[in-house]
Amino acid sequence: MMDGWTMGWMWLWPVLIVVGLAILGYVVLRLGQDRRDGSPTGPGLPGSSARRILDERYARGEIDEEEYRRRRDVLR
Repeated sequence: MMDGWTMGWMWLWPVLIVVGLAILGYVVLRLGQDRRDGSPTGPGLPGSSARRILDERYARGEIDEEEYRRRRDVLR
């Protein structure tokens, strides 16, 4: 039933599965590293832009240290 052409492609599926698992493992590893970078939400996630804006406002002197710390604690 299976001729030589079909049998020649049988090796492809195990290779694709291994490559897919490797890619999945890499993505999971990278997401885990992004979470441990010091910010509670990681880079590129919604909370990080709010924290960046808060830092900028504090640096420009728009808010004092007490206000900065209070708002920063809310973001955590």
